[in-house]
Amino acid sequence: MAEPVFAPWTDPNEKPLIQFKGVTKRFGDFTAIDNLTQDIYAREFFALLGPSGCGKTTMMRMLAGFETPSEGQILIAGQDMSRVPPNKRAVNMMFQSYALFPHLTVFDNIAFGLKREGKPKDEIEARVAEMLRLTRLERFAQRKPHQISGGQRQRVALARSLAKAPKLLLLDEPLGALDAKLRQQTQFELVDIQEKTGTTFVIVTHDQEEAMTVASRVAVMDEGRIVQVATPSEIYEQPNSVYVADFIGEVNIINGVATPQGDGYDIAWAESQPPLHAQTTRGFSDGQSCHLAIRPEKISISTEEPETRNKVRGTVHDIAYLGNLSTYHVRVPGERIIKAQTANTRRLSRRALTWEDDVWLSWTDTAAVMLEE
Repeated sequence: MAEPVFAPWTDPNEKPLIQFKGVTKRFGDFTAIDNLTQDIYAREFFALLGPSGCGKTTMMRMLAGFETPSEGQILIAGQDMSRVPPNKRAVNMMFQSYALFPHLTVFDNIAFGLKREGKPKDEIEARVAEMLRLTRLERFAQRKPHQISGGQRQRVALARSLAKAPKLLLLDEPLGALDAKLRQQTQFELVDIQEKTGTTFVIVTHDQEEAMTVASRVAVMDEGRIVQVATPSEIYEQPNSVYVADFIGEVNIINGVATPQGDGYDIAWAESQPPLHAQTTRGFSDGQSCHLAIRPEKISISTEEPETRNKVRGTVHDIAYLGNLSTYHVRVPGERIIKAQTANTRRLSRRALTWEDDVWLSWTDTAAVMLEE
């Protein structure tokens, strides 16, 4: 039997672990969080994604208790947090800098919070041993932070945060200090650790790839508001606005005017060009301006004219070779550039297309997402 899909947010009987209810946070005249309402469920790996200054860290600091809302309520497990100080919340926060004690060993760093709580010695030793196993640090227990790598320090900080078995772990740009390859490896480790412990993780990041890799749901933020909350695949395939489409991955945005036609809409987009056609479940009125968002990998590029309805003629203006992929920047009517991506299954010398070639771009009726704004 297939495992049930983890999606508590679709079940009306599930009670959220965290509830933001009409939360606003002002710093003087500046509104950092603007009337925000959002539920987060137990065992979720929830990502807050957005550019610098969009309010994601403020949201997290309010959860931890370092900031209080100007208006609205934050509930954790049904309890209003407004009067609960940070050290009394079943919440732990892991900072970007890791903030390890340089003079303590890895073992003592992990044990620190448990010792402060006055736990018995054998209980502390058992818990730290468990955390060392979980983060694969057994061999480094007696080393000091400066004697281990950045990736290992990151795991020590994670082990220390999880040692007190918080209901909720907040991670503020936790992989910011790691190089690209190590980040990727650590992302999968984080997911693995989160699944094994069953702790709810809320991560703040401006790295879309990171959010897409680790999260059960992603909240895309802009100027103190959540613009869209959905699973990574929904955010990528069905963005609800140009802002979200543009923030996640590469995308082509074609502006035009919609006319209802058969099973979808015809979109007039450039003078003396045949209209493009798109299917959508959204309703548009006749003559309404719209945006088509099309991912480069959904666009085919060829020298022969294709047999499809959506086709545009253009000239190869630039080629970005990324090893496994090539992205062709094609100049089309109206001096627009449309990007098409192909997987490099053949060696470079055998590829047909080059700069200044005349090409055809084509895509299916369902490849583009029609957006209002």
